Amino acid sequence: MDSQFDVIIIGAGPAGMTAAVYATRAGLKTAILESGAPGGKMVKTYEIQNWPGIKEISGADLALQMFEHCTHFGAEYLFGEVVQIENEENVKKVLCQDGTVYYSKAVIVATGTKERLLGIPNEEKYTGRGVSYCAVCDGMFFKNKTVTVIGGGNAALEEALYLAELAEKVRIVIRRDVFRADPIIQDRILNHEKIQIIKKHIPIEICGDGQKVTGIRLENVEDRSCVDLETDAIFPYIGADPCTEFIQDLNILDERGYILTNEKMETSVLGIYGAGDCTHKILRQVVTATSDGAIAAQSATSYIKG
Repeated sequence: MDSQFDVIIIGAGPAGMTAAVYATRAGLKTAILESGAPGGKMVKTYEIQNWPGIKEISGADLALQMFEHCTHFGAEYLFGEVVQIENEENVKKVLCQDGTVYYSKAVIVATGTKERLLGIPNEEKYTGRGVSYCAVCDGMFFKNKTVTVIGGGNAALEEALYLAELAEKVRIVIRRDVFRADPIIQDRILNHEKIQIIKKHIPIEICGDGQKVTGIRLENVEDRSCVDLETDAIFPYIGADPCTEFIQDLNILDERGYILTNEKMETSVLGIYGAGDCTHKILRQVVTATSDGAIAAQSATSYIKG
């Protein structure tokens, strides 16, 4: 297997796959390094309604279309979890967990984000046994049952709508008395007969019988009173953190771990670029990720070709 490339793209979400399209069409020998399935969070998204030109499409279907497109022009798709990037004078050394080493003239980091944990008792114990961070993956296990979604943003409400197609009852627990999601999604939630909204509460403990989740304990944020609710599953959607631990020593991250880039998606390290949700930005959406990927690939092409 060849280990030398013009550009290595780390991450196969919408940003990484778009970068691969632009890099290969520019004639660069391109590799995509991914530790999971192509598509990133799109694979876990039930429905996408804001991709221009397509009124409605499942995240998995859009991910598959992008993957077929990004490999069509010759990008090599490689499996591996990157643990470090070494910046040498004219080459970037990409080290993987299994000991594999790849070399390239430029690197585009498009690793996205990972779901934030609730950090409450029994969360880890019951992960995979009623606690899930992917409604599309695990929702079918709770058909005709009661499920609880934690969070008030777009992701939480979108997943609640998906779960409502399967479950008998869906609860949404939010810390405040208002949602953070887009108004169009809020309207669908508020008018759904299967969905109950619990405001001004936070989860403080997951309850179970030793084998699976049986309930959740909530605390009122105003008077600190507690209530125990029966539920068969808990789906936390309280935000995400960037997957950038492997580049902490390059001094290109902000205090939260997001990659700092300029308008060309360049970092302060020559030949290393950021793209997508793992970068410091205002809006994290599929369409903004693809924009980042295109710009990063164009910048890398200009850098490599001098």
